[in-house]
Amino acid sequence: MLDLAIIGGGPAGLTAGLYATRGGLKNVVMFEKGMPGGQITQSSEVENYPGVCKVVTGMELMECWPEQAMRFGLKHEMEEVRRIKRECDGSFTIELASGKSEKAKAVIVCTGSTPKRAGFEGEEEFLGRGVSTCATCDGFFYKGKEVAVLGGGDTALEEALYLANIVEKVYLIHRRDKFRAAPTTVERVMKNPKIELILNANVKRVYGNEMGLEGVIIDRQGKEIDLKVPGLFVFVGMNVNNDVLKQEDGSFLCDVNEWGEVKVNLKMETSVPGLYAAGDVREFAPKQVVCAAGDGATAAINVISYIEKIGELQPC
Repeated sequence: MLDLAIIGGGPAGLTAGLYATRGGLKNVVMFEKGMPGGQITQSSEVENYPGVCKVVTGMELMECWPEQAMRFGLKHEMEEVRRIKRECDGSFTIELASGKSEKAKAVIVCTGSTPKRAGFEGEEEFLGRGVSTCATCDGFFYKGKEVAVLGGGDTALEEALYLANIVEKVYLIHRRDKFRAAPTTVERVMKNPKIELILNANVKRVYGNEMGLEGVIIDRQGKEIDLKVPGLFVFVGMNVNNDVLKQEDGSFLCDVNEWGEVKVNLKMETSVPGLYAAGDVREFAPKQVVCAAGDGATAAINVISYIEKIGELQPC
């Protein structure tokens, strides 16, 4: 039986693994179906991680985290977790997509979040063929062309700035007349001559052909604008990845709020003893790398205390 199972390999999961193993737990496995790093690896620039003085990409920031986290014995299993179940003895069963399962005394859920869909007509049809949620991944394909960005938060504005270094022009579409991003980021966007703002507007639909996107229809206060661009980058928020907590009857293993975010206390404890949540999957998460890392450390420290307290599990 594992001492600890960590579900997810982003900043929260890696930090949890580092603190748990360095803190003395001997049998700790991090389940991450892909390479560790998390959502931040798709970010074009990170300038606010403490101690990292240069502006770096998300990939550069996360480059050495897995090596550091595994230095003290953390193991990485490249497996997708389907479901977490609690057994009558207080342990947890980790059901894997491969059909196998593992048992653990404690679990930290660090599954993060994924980009929301904006909901306009043609979004799913052209996803990957002109509609994108990753400027770092797809920006190069539009070198010398014009593109549009949808959103008004930090990510949308940061990615618009990133794209402005590659493409000929960026149309930044936002449904309000004010942005929700950091003031310094807003100032940089306003001063960039390659970014044109389209405010108080929504994307109504996109269109194209079998080759890809050809344009975006925008509704701006009742007036339609036909923006002929081959690329639209959508940054309208995130959905938490809570599927691993869903039980066979459709309920959740622990308490969640109306948006499906996991309710935790300051120790990152959920409503179920031995089950913890850290990072973007938890309620009130600030959606910042440094905060996710702090959550992971907090959860791991408290897991160590929990395992010391329960000792050996007794049979049902």
